[in-house]
Parts: sequence; C-alpha cells; structure tokens
Amino acid sequence: MRTQNELIELINISLEQVNLDKKPAKLYDPIRYVLSVGGKRIRPVLCLMACELYDNQIEKAIQPALALEIFHNFTLLHDDIMDKAEKRRNMDCVHIKWDENVAILSGDAMQILSYQILDQLPEKHLKVCLALFTKTAIEVCEGQQLDMDFETQEEVTIGEYMKMIRLKTAVLLAASLKMGAIIGGATPKESELLYQFGIETGFAFQLKDDLLDVYGDPATFGKKIGGDILCNKKTFLLIQALNNADKATLNNLNYWLKKTDFIREEKIEAITKIYNQIGVKEICLNEMKKHQKLAFESLNKISVSDTCKAPLTDLANELMDRKK
Repeated sequence: MRTQNELIELINISLEQVNLDKKPAKLYDPIRYVLSVGGKRIRPVLCLMACELYDNQIEKAIQPALALEIFHNFTLLHDDIMDKAEKRRNMDCVHIKWDENVAILSGDAMQILSYQILDQLPEKHLKVCLALFTKTAIEVCEGQQLDMDFETQEEVTIGEYMKMIRLKTAVLLAASLKMGAIIGGATPKESELLYQFGIETGFAFQLKDDLLDVYGDPATFGKKIGGDILCNKKTFLLIQALNNADKATLNNLNYWLKKTDFIREEKIEAITKIYNQIGVKEICLNEMKKHQKLAFESLNKISVSDTCKAPLTDLANELMDRKK
C-alpha cells in the first residue's frame, strides 16, 4: 500500500500536468495559484486509497481524484468570497490577490474543468461516476445555501446544522471514497460502506474545523482564528452555547451577537470565555468521537485486511488530531 505522502506526490505531479498555461491569464493564473499552494489533498487521497483497497493500479483513479480536488478548490474560491475571508493556507485568497470578479469566474472555470477531467474515465465507469459526481456537486451547493440561510435564521437546531454539514462537507469526502472503490472494482455493498465511512468522517472533520476556528493556533491553522465568532456563524459551538446557557450567560451571549460596533479581539475573547464556561468544547469533542466511532464501524465491515485498511484508518485519525 502506498503511503499518504506518496499519494500526495502523485496527485501534485498530476495536477502540474493539467494544462493551465492558457489565455486569458486572469482566468487561468488564479487556478494555478490555488492548486500550487498545496493543501492536504484529502479528497483525492481518499479516492486513491479506496481504489487501492481493491486494485493496485491506482493510476486508473487519478482522473476522478484530480476532478474531486479541482472541484473542492472551486468551492473554496467562492466560499472565501461569501465568508469575506482574507487568508487560505496562510496565503491571500484569490479575491484578495486579484478581485471578486476574477475569483468568481476562475471558480466557475475550475468547476467546468473538473467535469472535463472526469469525462476522461473509461466508458464502463463514466456513467456511474458522473452521476455520483453531479449528485454530490448539487448537494454541496445545497449545503452552502443552508449555511448562508442560517446567517439570517433566528434559530438553528443541531439537527439542521448536522444536515447542513453533511451536504456542505461530508458528501464530497464520501463520494471521493465511493468513486475510488467503484473504479477499483468494489461491490456495491462495500462501495456504500466506504461512502458511510466518508459521511461520518466528514461530520467529525467539520466539527474539528469548528473547534479550530475558536481554539486553533493561527500559526498552524492557516487563517485567523475567531472568524466564525466575528460573523455570528451558527457553528456547532454557538448552537450548543445557545441551547445550554443559563439566563445570565445567554443574555451576555446575545449582547455580543447583537453588538455591531465592537473591537475584534474583545468579541472573540468574550464569546470564547462563554464557550469555556458552558463547556461546549467538550460537547463538540464528544460529538466528534461519536461520529469517528460510527465511521470505523462502517470501515470494519469491509472485507479487506486491516493492513490494507490501515492507511484509511490512519488518515481518519490524523484528520481528528490535526492542528489546521
């Protein structure tokens, strides 16, 4: 089995071979910029790992792996505009380095490019993988819209939040695994088990993101912490705080949520203190562990050796222990 670093190297080399040396430069330069700054390459790695569970010839899955990575980065370009983010992976976001219009159009081009690359699959896999990719793409958009709806929605339940992160984050991880499994020759049952492994891992992954935005180290997180707090983003942490605060703490929390004129550091410090008082960090960690357990229950049902599954197990654990 190839190591995660070996797979990342293969993916990076393959991305470099995608022809982006084209005109107009303002359309393609941002795409090269985004793909060159690295990242964890989680989705294409998952795709190749799932394929390798059933077939050592993982090169046959490189096209969908690239399509998944390019599609994911397209969503980041647009997400950063919507979130008014300044940094991504410690680099200026595209809409900061260029402008919003460039970021929107380059993102659109990346989405189209992902389909062009996926279209290179052999006919026997193309129809099912294209259907899965398209289903996932629209689900990601649905998740992003729900996330934006929550900005003006007065109350958001934990159930609504989990549905949103399932669509926005988890389905793309799950589809990456399922697509790799299909190309590797897995049975429909095992492909679906890997999909469920991806869904539960995606839940835990996003909950970790929520935690890192508040408790992460800016030097390793790749962007400023507290962004979710500043824009009153209804994360798992905020929803739990609203649900579990006593009357005095809730009044204090609502004061900061409604305050429009504030010093950045003061608001982050005040709401983080409230989170600490209520214990939402521990609640979030327990929820993460629950979904991680469910993920491994699905993975354990797959009829390949534990040795072969070890890279997936290690990667899932790494995602939960990460600092960025």
